[in-house]
Amino acid sequence: MIVAAKSRLGLLEQFDPCQTFGKVTKVVGLIAEGHGIRAPLGSVCHLIPENAKPIAAEVVGFRDGACLFMPYADMRGIGPGSLIRNAATPPHVPVGNALLGRAVDAFGDPLDTKGPITPETFVPLHRDPPNPLERPRICDPLDVGIRSVNALLTLGKGQRVGIMAGSGVGKSTTLGMIARYTKADINVIALVGERGREVVEFMERDLGPEGMARSVLVVATSDKSPLIRMRAAYAATAVAEFFRDQGKDVLLMMDSVTRFAMAGREVGLAVGEPPTRGGYTPSVFSHLPQLLERAGKSATGSITGIYTVLVDGDDFSEPIADATRSILDGHIVLTRELADLGHYPAIDVLRSVSRLRSDIVTSQAQADGQAMLRHMATFKRVEDMVNIGAYQKGANAEVDKAIAMVAPINGFLRQQVAERESLDSAMEKLHSLVADNDQKGQPGAKANQPGQQGNAQSPRFQTAKPQQVKRVPIPPSAIPVTRS
Repeated sequence: MIVAAKSRLGLLEQFDPCQTFGKVTKVVGLIAEGHGIRAPLGSVCHLIPENAKPIAAEVVGFRDGACLFMPYADMRGIGPGSLIRNAATPPHVPVGNALLGRAVDAFGDPLDTKGPITPETFVPLHRDPPNPLERPRICDPLDVGIRSVNALLTLGKGQRVGIMAGSGVGKSTTLGMIARYTKADINVIALVGERGREVVEFMERDLGPEGMARSVLVVATSDKSPLIRMRAAYAATAVAEFFRDQGKDVLLMMDSVTRFAMAGREVGLAVGEPPTRGGYTPSVFSHLPQLLERAGKSATGSITGIYTVLVDGDDFSEPIADATRSILDGHIVLTRELADLGHYPAIDVLRSVSRLRSDIVTSQAQADGQAMLRHMATFKRVEDMVNIGAYQKGANAEVDKAIAMVAPINGFLRQQVAERESLDSAMEKLHSLVADNDQKGQPGAKANQPGQQGNAQSPRFQTAKPQQVKRVPIPPSAIPVTRS
């Protein structure tokens, strides 16, 4: 109640009881210029065409004494002389428990057919991230139901992580599994810039009735204005903040940060910003930390953020992937190579990392994870030699262990969509797998005893053993006799 009252007081402080009007003087591309009206950056005004419904537009900049407006909808009907009316309230989002199980747009209006939503209160769309000195340390693990993540990339309540992948390798399916199987109290899911048909597919196939019942879905499809796509990301974050302030552990999932950045690029280029890396404008790299830093742990609850990053051409060093990787607390990489092999989830654990895993798991679990990753890295180093038959078994004990572990590890990392693996069960299976291999691998350690040929650290350059020559005795009659 106190938090809701503070939110309403904050909105009242920004309330402007006097409406002012101006006129449109120019329309170029996505931007309308207006004179005679004073409005701050980020405020919402209404462009009023003749004999038509007013069009909401946001102030995105100023030029030569004119306000630059970008509309939330198509500007058909707007022309020179059209009236501009400022809105009385700042951008806000309706929130409340009535949002659970519902799909809404960037303004909090329902998209489904379940009737109107009665909000408990309204919160500002934009909010400063929490004070860094008021953020508690993250020390509690979050069960997400995926074996490879729970065991090797363990996440904590309040952690922020990115799922980085190209198109068509299972990002949405992985998000759906996490939303369905997680132990978080509430899911808030933002679908930013997605194709329209994928929304229902995600709700029915990936999320399912069980996951949807405790989820809030905020949707802005690819055909919407770039401002609406950006607003959907901010609105989902504001909804998650509301539930966090209620003492809930919230899982905030956003698909995708890349399309949020693309929308920001459209806005920046429209107002005249210069393009930089990858064609993105400077404001994009300012918006990213402002959005991502709002997730995290507070004294009352937590927001665990999982953000997908659509990498262009499977290039994991492209600008948005680099920027988000530097902000987040870890990243989960999905590769096309694993997806092509039918390995799902297509998580490459060697290229993925959870920066908080060592703080939230036991020392035994940490050692087990390091042992498995060491076996995987060893096999990856000699995989080409094994495939062409250039590696001889027994030349290196560690390599022999790694080769023997390939099939069990792959079986451990694979998981069906309908299968849930709890955190405790995943840790037990990880320990059992590593312990069994250590016991079986002890006799094989004799392969590299001192005095034998070969280099244990570099199986690529093993020295071949010299062949022994069998001596055959020669009979005396076969020896020629020289007569003088």
